[in-house]
Amino acid sequence: MKASPAGQRRLLDLADLDAEIARARHRLRSLPEAEQVVAVDAELAAAHGDVEKAQAAVDELQTEYEKVDAELTGMTEHAARDRAQLEAGNLGHKAMSEMQHELAGLERRRDLLESDLLEIMERQEALGMELERAEATVLTLETRRTEAVTARDHATATTENEVTEFLSRRAAVVAEIPGDLLAVYERLREQGRVGAGLLRQKRCGACRMELDPRTLSAVAAAAEDDVVRCEECDAIMVRTEQSGLPKAGAAQ
Repeated sequence: MKASPAGQRRLLDLADLDAEIARARHRLRSLPEAEQVVAVDAELAAAHGDVEKAQAAVDELQTEYEKVDAELTGMTEHAARDRAQLEAGNLGHKAMSEMQHELAGLERRRDLLESDLLEIMERQEALGMELERAEATVLTLETRRTEAVTARDHATATTENEVTEFLSRRAAVVAEIPGDLLAVYERLREQGRVGAGLLRQKRCGACRMELDPRTLSAVAAAAEDDVVRCEECDAIMVRTEQSGLPKAGAAQ
């Protein structure tokens, strides 16, 4: 294949741009800002879980409070009725003795229930503070997430703009490369290989392999417009003054 030296050199510009595009797209897939959003989301999910657990504990304790309070109210009303009957003085000696005994038991039970109720209220206060802390953590993380999303979106837009700029410059370079030469380059890239590299200091710029003396002599003997391929990676080797090739006539 033949192609002008200038056209071949433009392949180096194209390869550089393709490398920049690949790097930018890789950055786009692995933005630290995007990873930060994922990390905050994980913290936020855990914080929401803490709120749910704290709220469940508060609700459960409220149910316990209402149960004890209802029993205490019933106990107080029962005791009040017993006192009223005792104060009325209409009971016989045995009935009065039994009611006094019952009233004493009710008083003891009431004292226990009041103690239980006080303990529950103390636990409610502690759980309420725990719930408030969990909710405050959620609010803090939601603020951090908003900031992280803003940073991610900015980084994404910036990197996407870089890709767009590189693609625009690539299109301009592609327009200056002969079609058949470009087709070889693109075919190599589609195969996941480097399309072209500078032959520098006797090494292929695509795979970094050093050319053996036989291959180097063949490359040196090739015409300037010959398209030379690397025997190792098949990339187009672009020759310049940096290639380390002997000058024409000096290889004898």
